[in-house]
Amino acid sequence: MTTDSTTTDRAFVLGIDGVPWDLISDWIAAGELPNFATLVEDGVGAPLESTDPPTTPAAWPSIATGVWPDKHGIYGFKRLERDYTQEMNTSASLGRPPLWELLSPAVVGNVPMTYPASEIDGTMVSGMISPSMSDRFTHPSGFVDEIDDRIPEYRIALDWNDYTDDETAFTDDLESLVSARRELMDELMAIDDWRLFFFVYTAPDRLQHLIWEEDVILDHYKRLDDIVGDALEYAERRDATLFVVSDHGFGPISTFVNLNTVLAEGGYLSEQTDGTTRNSLARFGITKSTLHGTLDRLGVDDKRLVKHLPKRLVDGIAEQVPGDHSLYDVDFTETVAFAHGPSYVYINDTERFAEGIVAPTDVPSIKAELRERFSNVTGPDTGEPALRVRDGDEVFPSDEAGPDLVVVGRDGYEEKTRLADTVFEPADDKAANHRKQGVFFAHGPDIDPHASADGLSVVDVAPTVLHSVGEPIPDDIDGRVRTDVLSADAEPTVREAVPDATAGSSGAADADEDFDDVEDRLRGLGYME
Repeated sequence: MTTDSTTTDRAFVLGIDGVPWDLISDWIAAGELPNFATLVEDGVGAPLESTDPPTTPAAWPSIATGVWPDKHGIYGFKRLERDYTQEMNTSASLGRPPLWELLSPAVVGNVPMTYPASEIDGTMVSGMISPSMSDRFTHPSGFVDEIDDRIPEYRIALDWNDYTDDETAFTDDLESLVSARRELMDELMAIDDWRLFFFVYTAPDRLQHLIWEEDVILDHYKRLDDIVGDALEYAERRDATLFVVSDHGFGPISTFVNLNTVLAEGGYLSEQTDGTTRNSLARFGITKSTLHGTLDRLGVDDKRLVKHLPKRLVDGIAEQVPGDHSLYDVDFTETVAFAHGPSYVYINDTERFAEGIVAPTDVPSIKAELRERFSNVTGPDTGEPALRVRDGDEVFPSDEAGPDLVVVGRDGYEEKTRLADTVFEPADDKAANHRKQGVFFAHGPDIDPHASADGLSVVDVAPTVLHSVGEPIPDDIDGRVRTDVLSADAEPTVREAVPDATAGSSGAADADEDFDDVEDRLRGLGYME
């Protein structure tokens, strides 16, 4: 370990999922959030640019590793395989070592994309994407039993789709979720042997997806402000530097834009037409939409039904019933390009995909055509561009197998991969979605108060945390050590990076088996894209 006399030996990273910089900075200025105000007045507060697209599964690994998705390997909740199937990403999919492997002992709680819990030097409780509270949910494995005993109401997550008709029940259950998270953080705070403490609250993301009302959101952030106050006191007692970060921001939406429909209308994507069963059902007007409507009229909750049907039955129905699913309803033998992820567009080239039809030499020209087509998609009411389009080679330069295009909805629009009848659909119960600008706060003995912190990005967090405690920085890191926010004068030192050779190997496959009763059933009728 390389140390400097002006640095502390501990870093506390408090993650809060989905904090919008514009709202929280206004509330701080208005005196609504006194502990967040302390972070700004005695430390540093600034916007934090997310990944592109700004999504939870891509951004938290970027925060933890200091590299973009083309290096750490996690682009979304699922990874696209050569045969067009989709498998869940897990902690075993991460291709670079996260902070808790570079700085130990570590205490890690509720960080998304950390299931199954890694065998770190310290204690870990997995977060979002965990299928259950099994012995793989924690490290050491027996710690899950302590959670059951001490926090019996602890839950992995809430599905906001279950609350679209009952805002009161949703906010009450969300409050209980945060309370249980806070109890878990208390339990972990009792551990004194750590150099890194990394804990994440995901509740704001869940709330804001369903409710975009400033008074409701502010009430929630006041609760988070109390948690920030506790973290400030805890970090001060432990002589630790506190970093408060979010993976992305948030903003309201009103309309979905179906990317695969854009491709189909342009002749770049073909729907499945073969198959006697599919054709017969379609002729009689039996589609996934009509089945959903029938279930609704019968009072059957189709989401719960899918979860409890055998996986083979659900997959069989999805393969035979025509509808809007981007996996089952595309004829890849006649498709030039398709959307996945939901923001990524892939050209169906012969080298990457099992049924590819595009020669690699033709990819650049097709990519140029698609950029123009997506850029020309305009809102039905405003006539303004609805989508922001970037070249995948610019966003993910080190991954030849990465997406060809990144297509993200502009303000008010959210991109989807559905293969629907129309390009635009109302967002209905979904009130808001992710934005690029999250937040970064830093406070403590290593921080230069009132320092300028322009141009911060999620990949700057890990190298800055490492340098704040005197640790060397991996030499292939994408982020910068933000010495402008640190009081230490020492120049950053580097060490040779060692990519994780086990990423995406059998460890990930073993973990995928745990999702048979969760993710695969949801995939069957398209509830996860």
